[in-house]
Amino acid sequence: MTDAEVRWAVRDGVSLAFEVFGDGKSDVIVLKDSFPIDLMWELPQLASFMDRLGGMARVICFDDRGSGASDPVPSDGSAGLEMWCDDLLAVLDAADSAQATVFDMSGGATGVMAAATHPDRVRSLIIYNFRSSYPEFSGLSPRARVKIGQALADPASLRRENPRVAHDRALRDWWGRAKRLVASPMATARLIELSGLIDVGSLLPGLRVPTLVLHRQDNRIWDIETSRDEAARIPGCQFRALPGSENSIFLGETEMIFAEIAALLGQDRPVSDEGRVLATVLFTDIVASTQHLASVGDRAWRDLLDFHDGVVDREVKGHRGRVVKRLGDGVLATFDGPARAVRCAMAVKERVASRGIHVRAGLHTGEVEWRNKDVAGIAVHIASRVAALAGPDEILATRTLVDLTAGAGLSFEPRGDFELKGIPGRWPVVAVQ
Repeated sequence: MTDAEVRWAVRDGVSLAFEVFGDGKSDVIVLKDSFPIDLMWELPQLASFMDRLGGMARVICFDDRGSGASDPVPSDGSAGLEMWCDDLLAVLDAADSAQATVFDMSGGATGVMAAATHPDRVRSLIIYNFRSSYPEFSGLSPRARVKIGQALADPASLRRENPRVAHDRALRDWWGRAKRLVASPMATARLIELSGLIDVGSLLPGLRVPTLVLHRQDNRIWDIETSRDEAARIPGCQFRALPGSENSIFLGETEMIFAEIAALLGQDRPVSDEGRVLATVLFTDIVASTQHLASVGDRAWRDLLDFHDGVVDREVKGHRGRVVKRLGDGVLATFDGPARAVRCAMAVKERVASRGIHVRAGLHTGEVEWRNKDVAGIAVHIASRVAALAGPDEILATRTLVDLTAGAGLSFEPRGDFELKGIPGRWPVVAVQ
Protein backbone atom coordinates (compact mmCIF):
# COMPACT_ATOMS: atom_id res chain seq x y z
CA MET A 1 0.00 0.00 0.00
CA THR A 2 1.31 3.41 -0.96
CA ASP A 3 0.52 6.46 1.16
CA ALA A 4 1.29 9.38 -1.17
CA GLU A 5 2.14 12.89 -0.05
CA VAL A 6 -0.77 15.34 -0.04
CA ARG A 7 -0.06 18.41 -2.16
CA TRP A 8 -2.06 21.53 -2.96
CA ALA A 9 -3.36 23.04 -6.16
CA VAL A 10 -4.34 26.69 -5.72
CA ARG A 11 -6.81 28.37 -8.08
CA ASP A 12 -8.07 31.89 -7.44
CA GLY A 13 -7.14 31.57 -3.78
CA VAL A 14 -8.89 28.20 -3.37
CA SER A 15 -6.84 25.22 -2.15
CA LEU A 16 -7.46 21.73 -3.53
CA ALA A 17 -5.79 18.73 -1.88
CA PHE A 18 -4.38 16.07 -4.22
CA GLU A 19 -2.00 13.11 -4.35
CA VAL A 20 0.05 11.64 -7.18
CA PHE A 21 1.14 8.00 -7.22
CA GLY A 22 1.83 5.20 -9.66
CA ASP A 23 4.28 4.76 -12.49
CA GLY A 24 2.26 4.05 -15.62
CA LYS A 25 2.98 5.63 -18.99
CA SER A 26 -0.21 7.74 -19.11
CA ASP A 27 -1.98 9.90 -16.53
CA VAL A 28 -5.33 9.16 -14.91
CA ILE A 29 -7.11 11.75 -12.77
CA VAL A 30 -9.69 10.31 -10.38
CA LEU A 31 -12.91 12.09 -9.47
CA LYS A 32 -13.58 9.95 -6.42
CA ASP A 33 -16.81 9.29 -4.59
CA SER A 34 -17.52 9.65 -0.85
CA PHE A 35 -14.12 9.29 0.76
CA PRO A 36 -11.34 11.78 1.59
CA ILE A 37 -7.85 11.18 0.23
CA ASP A 38 -6.48 11.29 3.78
CA LEU A 39 -8.27 7.98 4.51
CA MET A 40 -7.69 6.43 1.09
CA TRP A 41 -4.81 4.21 2.17
CA GLU A 42 -6.32 3.08 5.48
CA LEU A 43 -8.86 0.66 3.99
CA PRO A 44 -7.19 -2.45 2.52
CA GLN A 45 -9.75 -2.87 -0.27
CA LEU A 46 -9.46 0.76 -1.40
CA ALA A 47 -5.67 0.84 -1.01
CA SER A 48 -5.40 -2.33 -3.09
CA PHE A 49 -7.67 -0.83 -5.78
CA MET A 50 -5.59 2.34 -5.98
CA ASP A 51 -2.30 0.42 -5.96
CA ARG A 52 -3.56 -1.67 -8.85
CA LEU A 53 -4.59 1.48 -10.75
CA GLY A 54 -1.17 2.99 -9.96
CA GLY A 55 0.47 -0.01 -11.60
CA MET A 56 -1.30 0.88 -14.84
CA ALA A 57 -0.97 4.69 -14.84
CA ARG A 58 0.36 7.74 -13.06
CA VAL A 59 -2.66 8.50 -10.88
CA ILE A 60 -3.81 11.93 -9.68
CA CYS A 61 -6.50 11.78 -7.00
CA PHE A 62 -7.96 14.84 -5.31
CA ASP A 63 -10.58 16.07 -2.87
CA ASP A 64 -12.95 18.10 -4.97
CA ARG A 65 -14.41 21.39 -3.78
CA GLY A 66 -16.57 20.82 -0.71
CA SER A 67 -15.02 17.51 0.34
CA GLY A 68 -12.16 16.30 2.53
CA ALA A 69 -9.23 18.66 2.92
CA SER A 70 -10.15 20.97 0.03
CA ASP A 71 -11.89 24.30 0.49
CA PRO A 72 -15.70 24.40 0.68
CA VAL A 73 -18.16 25.03 -2.11
CA PRO A 74 -18.64 28.81 -2.31
CA SER A 75 -21.94 30.32 -1.26
CA ASP A 76 -21.60 33.39 -3.49
CA GLY A 77 -23.26 31.84 -6.55
CA SER A 78 -20.06 30.79 -8.31
CA ALA A 79 -20.49 27.03 -7.87
CA GLY A 80 -21.50 24.57 -10.55
CA LEU A 81 -20.07 22.44 -13.33
CA GLU A 82 -17.82 25.15 -14.70
CA MET A 83 -16.19 25.57 -11.27
CA TRP A 84 -15.57 21.84 -10.81
CA CYS A 85 -14.21 21.55 -14.34
CA ASP A 86 -11.82 24.46 -13.74
CA ASP A 87 -10.72 22.83 -10.46
CA LEU A 88 -9.92 19.60 -12.30
CA LEU A 89 -7.79 21.49 -14.81
CA ALA A 90 -6.02 23.33 -11.96
CA VAL A 91 -5.12 20.00 -10.34
CA LEU A 92 -3.83 18.67 -13.68
CA ASP A 93 -1.65 21.77 -14.00
CA ALA A 94 -0.34 21.43 -10.44
CA ALA A 95 0.49 17.78 -11.13
CA ASP A 96 2.32 18.71 -14.36
CA SER A 97 -0.12 16.70 -16.47
CA ALA A 98 -0.68 17.90 -20.01
CA GLN A 99 -3.35 15.28 -20.75
CA ALA A 100 -5.08 12.61 -18.68
CA THR A 101 -7.81 10.02 -18.70
CA VAL A 102 -10.61 11.24 -16.43
CA PHE A 103 -11.91 8.44 -14.17
CA ASP A 104 -15.20 9.82 -12.85
CA MET A 105 -16.50 7.62 -10.02
CA SER A 106 -19.14 10.17 -9.02
CA GLY A 107 -21.74 9.94 -11.78
CA GLY A 108 -20.06 11.56 -14.75
CA ALA A 109 -21.21 15.19 -14.98
CA THR A 110 -17.83 16.81 -14.32
CA GLY A 111 -16.02 14.29 -16.48
CA VAL A 112 -18.40 14.91 -19.37
CA MET A 113 -18.02 18.69 -19.05
CA ALA A 114 -14.23 18.46 -18.99
CA ALA A 115 -14.08 16.06 -21.96
CA ALA A 116 -16.51 18.16 -24.01
CA THR A 117 -14.90 21.55 -23.40
CA HIS A 118 -11.24 20.51 -23.16
CA PRO A 119 -10.64 17.47 -25.41
CA ASP A 120 -7.01 18.57 -25.64
CA ARG A 121 -6.59 17.86 -21.90
CA VAL A 122 -8.82 14.76 -21.65
CA ARG A 123 -7.33 11.71 -23.38
CA SER A 124 -10.28 9.44 -22.57
CA LEU A 125 -13.15 9.16 -20.10
CA ILE A 126 -14.22 6.43 -17.66
CA ILE A 127 -17.55 6.83 -15.83
CA TYR A 128 -19.01 4.67 -13.08
CA ASN A 129 -22.79 4.73 -12.47
CA PHE A 130 -23.46 7.24 -15.24
CA ARG A 131 -26.17 9.87 -14.82
CA SER A 132 -26.45 13.04 -16.90
CA SER A 133 -29.01 14.53 -14.49
CA TYR A 134 -30.69 13.87 -11.14
CA PRO A 135 -34.34 14.93 -11.47
CA GLU A 136 -35.21 13.10 -8.23
CA PHE A 137 -33.16 15.72 -6.35
CA SER A 138 -34.94 18.66 -7.99
CA GLY A 139 -37.45 20.45 -5.79
CA LEU A 140 -36.40 18.84 -2.51
CA SER A 141 -36.78 21.09 0.51
CA PRO A 142 -33.64 22.17 2.42
CA ARG A 143 -34.74 19.96 5.31
CA ALA A 144 -35.13 16.94 3.02
CA ARG A 145 -31.67 17.50 1.57
CA VAL A 146 -30.09 17.69 5.02
CA LYS A 147 -31.87 14.47 6.05
CA ILE A 148 -30.39 12.75 3.00
CA GLY A 149 -26.97 14.13 3.94
CA GLN A 150 -27.34 12.74 7.44
CA ALA A 151 -28.44 9.34 6.12
CA LEU A 152 -25.45 9.17 3.79
CA ALA A 153 -23.09 9.96 6.69
CA ASP A 154 -24.64 7.23 8.86
CA PRO A 155 -22.55 4.03 9.04
CA ALA A 156 -25.77 2.14 8.27
CA SER A 157 -25.51 3.44 4.69
CA LEU A 158 -22.90 0.73 4.12
CA ARG A 159 -25.62 -1.94 4.25
CA ARG A 160 -27.74 -0.05 1.73
CA GLU A 161 -24.94 0.62 -0.73
CA ASN A 162 -22.79 -2.49 -0.38
CA PRO A 163 -24.83 -5.21 1.35
CA ARG A 164 -22.65 -8.18 0.37
CA VAL A 165 -19.58 -6.84 2.21
CA ALA A 166 -21.28 -4.98 5.09
CA HIS A 167 -20.30 -7.77 7.54
CA ASP A 168 -16.62 -6.67 7.36
CA ARG A 169 -15.86 -5.04 10.73
CA ALA A 170 -12.81 -3.08 9.49
CA LEU A 171 -14.83 -1.80 6.54
CA ARG A 172 -17.68 -0.70 8.81
CA ASP A 173 -15.31 1.25 11.07
CA TRP A 174 -13.58 2.93 8.12
CA TRP A 175 -16.89 3.64 6.36
CA GLY A 176 -18.28 5.64 9.28
CA ARG A 177 -15.15 7.79 9.53
CA ALA A 178 -14.91 8.30 5.79
CA LYS A 179 -18.53 9.43 5.49
CA ARG A 180 -18.19 11.86 8.39
CA LEU A 181 -14.92 13.36 7.20
CA VAL A 182 -15.60 13.63 3.47
CA ALA A 183 -18.40 16.19 3.93
CA SER A 184 -20.82 17.38 6.61
CA PRO A 185 -24.57 16.74 6.18
CA MET A 186 -25.05 20.43 5.34
CA ALA A 187 -22.26 20.34 2.73
CA THR A 188 -23.76 17.17 1.25
CA ALA A 189 -27.16 18.86 1.14
CA ARG A 190 -25.62 21.69 -0.90
CA LEU A 191 -24.15 19.19 -3.37
CA ILE A 192 -27.54 17.46 -3.65
CA GLU A 193 -29.14 20.81 -4.42
CA LEU A 194 -26.66 21.50 -7.21
CA SER A 195 -27.01 17.97 -8.61
CA GLY A 196 -30.76 18.46 -8.92
CA LEU A 197 -30.22 21.48 -11.17
CA ILE A 198 -27.48 20.20 -13.50
CA ASP A 199 -28.11 18.40 -16.77
CA VAL A 200 -25.26 17.50 -19.15
CA GLY A 201 -27.45 15.47 -21.51
CA SER A 202 -27.06 18.01 -24.31
CA LEU A 203 -23.28 17.46 -24.29
CA LEU A 204 -23.31 13.70 -24.83
CA PRO A 205 -23.72 13.55 -28.65
CA GLY A 206 -20.77 15.90 -29.06
CA LEU A 207 -18.23 13.93 -26.98
CA ARG A 208 -15.23 13.01 -29.12
CA VAL A 209 -12.96 11.24 -26.62
CA PRO A 210 -12.96 7.43 -26.13
CA THR A 211 -15.46 6.73 -23.35
CA LEU A 212 -16.03 3.69 -21.13
CA VAL A 213 -19.09 3.41 -18.86
CA LEU A 214 -19.11 0.83 -16.04
CA HIS A 215 -22.10 -0.24 -13.95
CA ARG A 216 -22.71 -3.23 -11.69
CA GLN A 217 -25.73 -5.27 -12.73
CA ASP A 218 -27.42 -5.53 -9.33
CA ASN A 219 -26.65 -2.06 -7.99
CA ARG A 220 -29.46 -1.10 -5.57
CA ILE A 221 -28.75 2.64 -5.60
CA TRP A 222 -28.47 3.58 -9.27
CA ASP A 223 -30.42 1.97 -12.10
CA ILE A 224 -28.29 0.19 -14.68
CA GLU A 225 -30.71 0.85 -17.55
CA THR A 226 -30.43 4.60 -17.02
CA SER A 227 -26.67 4.27 -17.17
CA ARG A 228 -26.90 2.13 -20.31
CA ASP A 229 -29.22 4.63 -22.02
CA GLU A 230 -26.91 7.53 -21.18
CA ALA A 231 -23.92 5.67 -22.61
CA ALA A 232 -25.82 4.98 -25.84
CA ARG A 233 -26.03 8.73 -26.46
CA ILE A 234 -22.22 9.08 -26.64
CA PRO A 235 -20.70 8.25 -30.05
CA GLY A 236 -18.56 5.09 -29.84
CA CYS A 237 -19.03 4.70 -26.08
CA GLN A 238 -18.34 1.25 -24.60
CA PHE A 239 -20.82 0.14 -21.92
CA ARG A 240 -19.86 -2.70 -19.60
CA ALA A 241 -22.27 -4.35 -17.15
CA LEU A 242 -20.24 -5.73 -14.26
CA PRO A 243 -21.13 -8.63 -11.97
CA GLY A 244 -22.10 -7.77 -8.39
CA SER A 245 -24.19 -5.27 -6.49
CA GLU A 246 -21.57 -3.02 -4.88
CA ASN A 247 -22.19 0.70 -5.29
CA SER A 248 -18.57 1.50 -4.34
CA ILE A 249 -16.36 0.59 -7.28
CA PHE A 250 -13.42 -0.52 -5.10
CA LEU A 251 -15.46 -3.17 -3.27
CA GLY A 252 -16.45 -6.60 -4.53
CA GLU A 253 -15.09 -8.16 -7.72
CA THR A 254 -12.72 -5.79 -9.56
CA GLU A 255 -10.84 -7.98 -12.07
CA MET A 256 -13.20 -7.12 -14.93
CA ILE A 257 -12.95 -3.43 -14.05
CA PHE A 258 -9.17 -3.42 -14.40
CA ALA A 259 -9.32 -5.46 -17.58
CA GLU A 260 -11.61 -2.85 -19.15
CA ILE A 261 -9.49 0.05 -17.90
CA ALA A 262 -6.32 -1.57 -19.22
CA ALA A 263 -7.92 -2.01 -22.62
CA LEU A 264 -8.98 1.64 -22.75
CA LEU A 265 -5.59 2.95 -21.59
CA GLY A 266 -3.85 0.74 -24.16
CA GLN A 267 -5.79 2.23 -27.03
CA ASP A 268 -4.26 4.87 -29.22
CA ARG A 269 -6.55 7.84 -29.25
CA PRO A 270 -8.18 7.86 -32.70
CA VAL A 271 -7.18 10.62 -35.04
CA SER A 272 -9.96 13.17 -34.93
CA ASP A 273 -10.58 16.70 -36.01
CA GLU A 274 -9.02 18.58 -33.11
CA GLY A 275 -10.75 21.71 -34.35
CA ARG A 276 -14.12 20.42 -33.12
CA VAL A 277 -14.89 21.38 -29.54
CA LEU A 278 -17.79 22.29 -27.30
CA ALA A 279 -18.00 26.05 -26.84
CA THR A 280 -20.40 28.77 -25.82
CA VAL A 281 -20.95 31.15 -28.72
CA LEU A 282 -21.77 34.81 -28.09
CA PHE A 283 -23.09 37.30 -30.64
CA THR A 284 -23.48 40.96 -29.72
CA ASP A 285 -24.81 43.84 -31.80
CA ILE A 286 -25.28 47.57 -31.23
CA VAL A 287 -28.96 48.43 -31.45
CA ALA A 288 -30.04 51.21 -33.83
CA SER A 289 -26.45 52.04 -34.78
CA THR A 290 -27.45 53.95 -37.93
CA GLN A 291 -29.74 56.28 -35.99
CA HIS A 292 -27.05 56.74 -33.35
CA LEU A 293 -24.50 57.66 -36.03
CA ALA A 294 -26.89 60.19 -37.54
CA SER A 295 -27.49 61.82 -34.17
CA VAL A 296 -23.85 62.18 -33.04
CA GLY A 297 -21.87 62.49 -36.28
CA ASP A 298 -18.98 60.53 -37.75
CA ARG A 299 -16.17 61.57 -35.39
CA ALA A 300 -18.17 61.03 -32.19
CA TRP A 301 -19.47 57.73 -33.54
CA ARG A 302 -15.94 56.49 -34.25
CA ASP A 303 -14.99 57.38 -30.67
CA LEU A 304 -17.98 55.44 -29.37
CA LEU A 305 -17.11 52.44 -31.55
CA ASP A 306 -13.52 52.52 -30.28
CA PHE A 307 -14.85 52.59 -26.72
CA HIS A 308 -17.25 49.72 -27.46
CA ASP A 309 -14.54 47.60 -29.10
CA GLY A 310 -12.15 48.20 -26.20
CA VAL A 311 -14.78 47.12 -23.69
CA VAL A 312 -15.56 43.97 -25.68
CA ASP A 313 -11.88 43.04 -26.02
CA ARG A 314 -11.16 43.50 -22.31
CA GLU A 315 -14.26 41.70 -21.10
CA VAL A 316 -13.90 38.75 -23.47
CA LYS A 317 -10.25 38.32 -22.49
CA GLY A 318 -11.07 38.77 -18.80
CA HIS A 319 -13.68 36.00 -19.02
CA ARG A 320 -11.28 33.61 -20.80
CA GLY A 321 -13.00 34.02 -24.13
CA ARG A 322 -11.81 34.59 -27.66
CA VAL A 323 -12.96 37.29 -30.07
CA VAL A 324 -13.37 35.45 -33.37
CA LYS A 325 -14.31 38.42 -35.55
CA ARG A 326 -16.14 41.72 -35.66
CA LEU A 327 -19.40 41.86 -37.57
CA GLY A 328 -20.20 45.45 -38.43
CA ASP A 329 -21.25 46.94 -35.11
CA GLY A 330 -21.15 43.62 -33.27
CA VAL A 331 -18.86 40.76 -32.39
CA LEU A 332 -18.67 36.97 -32.47
CA ALA A 333 -16.82 35.43 -29.51
CA THR A 334 -16.45 31.95 -28.03
CA PHE A 335 -15.87 30.71 -24.47
CA ASP A 336 -14.92 27.41 -22.86
CA GLY A 337 -17.42 27.98 -20.05
CA PRO A 338 -21.10 28.99 -20.40
CA ALA A 339 -21.27 30.95 -17.13
CA ARG A 340 -18.24 33.01 -18.14
CA ALA A 341 -19.89 33.75 -21.47
CA VAL A 342 -23.08 34.97 -19.79
CA ARG A 343 -21.16 37.15 -17.33
CA CYS A 344 -19.12 38.61 -20.17
CA ALA A 345 -22.28 39.57 -22.06
CA MET A 346 -23.70 41.18 -18.91
CA ALA A 347 -20.49 43.13 -18.29
CA VAL A 348 -20.33 44.41 -21.88
CA LYS A 349 -23.97 45.50 -21.78
CA GLU A 350 -23.53 47.39 -18.51
CA ARG A 351 -20.24 49.07 -19.39
CA VAL A 352 -21.20 50.36 -22.84
CA ALA A 353 -24.55 51.59 -21.50
CA SER A 354 -22.60 54.20 -19.52
CA ARG A 355 -21.84 55.88 -22.85
CA GLY A 356 -25.35 55.59 -24.23
CA ILE A 357 -24.65 52.48 -26.32
CA HIS A 358 -27.34 49.80 -26.22
CA VAL A 359 -26.48 46.26 -27.27
CA ARG A 360 -28.32 42.99 -27.64
CA ALA A 361 -26.78 39.55 -27.34
CA GLY A 362 -27.48 35.90 -28.05
CA LEU A 363 -25.81 32.80 -26.56
CA HIS A 364 -25.80 29.09 -27.25
CA THR A 365 -23.58 26.20 -26.14
CA GLY A 366 -22.81 23.50 -28.68
CA GLU A 367 -20.15 21.90 -30.84
CA VAL A 368 -18.19 24.21 -33.11
CA GLU A 369 -15.44 23.70 -35.64
CA TRP A 370 -12.40 25.93 -35.98
CA ARG A 371 -11.28 26.64 -39.56
CA ASN A 372 -8.50 29.08 -40.38
CA LYS A 373 -9.07 31.19 -37.26
CA ASP A 374 -12.82 31.26 -37.93
CA VAL A 375 -15.53 29.21 -36.29
CA ALA A 376 -18.37 27.30 -37.94
CA GLY A 377 -21.12 24.86 -37.09
CA ILE A 378 -24.79 24.74 -36.20
CA ALA A 379 -24.10 26.24 -32.75
CA VAL A 380 -22.86 29.44 -34.40
CA HIS A 381 -26.05 29.76 -36.44
CA ILE A 382 -28.25 29.10 -33.39
CA ALA A 383 -26.52 31.81 -31.33
CA SER A 384 -26.87 34.25 -34.23
CA ARG A 385 -30.60 33.54 -34.60
CA VAL A 386 -31.14 33.92 -30.85
CA ALA A 387 -29.33 37.27 -30.85
CA ALA A 388 -31.66 38.47 -33.61
CA LEU A 389 -34.62 37.88 -31.27
CA ALA A 390 -33.22 40.15 -28.54
CA GLY A 391 -34.26 43.73 -27.95
CA PRO A 392 -32.17 46.66 -26.69
CA ASP A 393 -30.14 45.82 -23.55
CA GLU A 394 -31.40 42.24 -23.71
CA ILE A 395 -29.35 39.04 -23.47
CA LEU A 396 -31.09 35.90 -24.72
CA ALA A 397 -29.86 32.32 -24.54
CA THR A 398 -31.02 28.81 -25.33
CA ARG A 399 -32.22 26.47 -22.59
CA THR A 400 -28.88 24.60 -22.81
CA LEU A 401 -27.15 27.35 -20.86
CA VAL A 402 -29.65 27.07 -18.00
CA ASP A 403 -28.82 23.38 -17.51
CA LEU A 404 -25.07 23.90 -17.71
CA THR A 405 -24.81 26.94 -15.41
CA ALA A 406 -26.91 25.64 -12.50
CA GLY A 407 -25.49 26.81 -9.20
CA ALA A 408 -23.47 29.61 -10.80
CA GLY A 409 -25.69 32.36 -9.41
CA LEU A 410 -27.27 33.28 -12.75
CA SER A 411 -30.97 33.92 -13.22
CA PHE A 412 -33.00 33.27 -16.37
CA GLU A 413 -36.57 34.08 -17.38
CA PRO A 414 -38.37 31.88 -19.95
CA ARG A 415 -39.35 33.71 -23.13
CA GLY A 416 -41.06 30.84 -24.96
CA ASP A 417 -40.26 28.45 -27.79
CA PHE A 418 -39.15 29.89 -31.12
CA GLU A 419 -38.53 28.70 -34.65
CA LEU A 420 -35.03 29.74 -35.66
CA LYS A 421 -34.55 30.36 -39.38
CA GLY A 422 -32.87 27.39 -41.01
CA ILE A 423 -32.71 25.41 -37.74
CA PRO A 424 -35.03 22.38 -37.35
CA GLY A 425 -37.54 22.29 -34.48
CA ARG A 426 -38.58 24.85 -31.91
CA TRP A 427 -36.07 26.18 -29.43
CA PRO A 428 -36.77 27.25 -25.81
CA VAL A 429 -35.26 30.70 -25.28
CA VAL A 430 -34.57 32.41 -21.96
CA ALA A 431 -33.58 35.95 -20.99
CA VAL A 432 -30.65 36.59 -18.67
CA GLN A 433 -31.80 38.54 -15.62
